[in-house]
Amino acid sequence: MAEKINRLKLVLVEKDISQKEFAVKLNVSSNTISRICRNETQPSLTLLREMAIALDVELWELLVPIKKRYSN
Repeated sequence: MAEKINRLKLVLVEKDISQKEFAVKLNVSSNTISRICRNETQPSLTLLREMAIALDVELWELLVPIKKRYSN
């Protein structure tokens, strides 16, 4: 199972935006967004910034906090 590093899937649900719709908005493949949502791959910093701008959120809101990830 892939380590959860990003929160893209949760943010898309919160914003009521489909993965396909988001992929079109960013001009990337829907497969790319799907893989990022499943944490199989991570976006580049440039793409992460573009995602934050497109979603009107702070960049950190797209990431799982380190303390939360490594607690327990």
